[in-house]
Amino acid sequence: DLCNAGPQCVYAGFDPTANSLHLGNLLVIINLLHWQRGGHHAIALLGGATGRIGDPSGRSKDRDEQQVDVIKQNTNSLFKNLSRIFENHQQYFMKGKSLNPIRILDNLVWYENQNAVDFISNIGRHFRMGTMLSRTSVESRLQSEVGMSYTEFSYQVFQAFDWLHLLKNYNCRFQVGGSDQMGNIVSGYELITKLMGKDVYGLTLPLIKSEAGDKFGKTAGNAVWLDANMTSPFDFYQYFIRIPDAQVEQLLKLLTFMKLGEITDLMNRHNARPEERRAQKHLAEQVTLLVHGEEGLVE
Repeated sequence: DLCNAGPQCVYAGFDPTANSLHLGNLLVIINLLHWQRGGHHAIALLGGATGRIGDPSGRSKDRDEQQVDVIKQNTNSLFKNLSRIFENHQQYFMKGKSLNPIRILDNLVWYENQNAVDFISNIGRHFRMGTMLSRTSVESRLQSEVGMSYTEFSYQVFQAFDWLHLLKNYNCRFQVGGSDQMGNIVSGYELITKLMGKDVYGLTLPLIKSEAGDKFGKTAGNAVWLDANMTSPFDFYQYFIRIPDAQVEQLLKLLTFMKLGEITDLMNRHNARPEERRAQKHLAEQVTLLVHGEEGLVE
């Protein structure tokens, strides 16, 4: 009902832990594009500050500490990744229809002058240790041999505050993220409920995984990068051409803007002559066009 009542604001976060986004981030980006298509306002939040802390979700050990200048360079690169994808979507997929522009923000803006004592006093007091310790990302690490640093343990506090800041400044009542972000999203929901008494909503998306069941990313060592300098448009396209038949229908649903009936028709034609790889070719064309534009598709 809230979404039907008028345009809403939604955000998703991207930490600059590398100098490119990867295939594992693409589903979240496409979800933001769907919100745009529905007439809503989308925010892509870059973690110029939280990238220094490190999200423990899905990790078996602490992230390596990154230098400030490296994080700044990575943040600029991610800004370019996101800008290009949203521009390609507008140019090649919307056929002249105007959308609400994407906002790409950096959370370093509201943290760089934040006083640590004030932050712990004003925000930290609203978090209960028992609840924080119960998060899956924390529990699994505490039971491991390497344990968990206070730095990464505190990550959920900062992600929660990000949502609070965006609610206050942009009336952002929705957050989307991968299913591994559930704990962090719930932390934001609980903080906002205590401080603001407003209804906010978190949505999680399935993680894109390889045929072996591993999620994509730098940590997993199987990243397919969205930056042409790290994974060329040719190699990017060929990755989707090689997608197994068992996965291609699901990826068409997740990574393209095709209607379900169109996907069913394409799969029927594909299954009649699977050696032609019609479904993989269409998937590769659509995703490469979105990420790299016509020049990348020609390449």
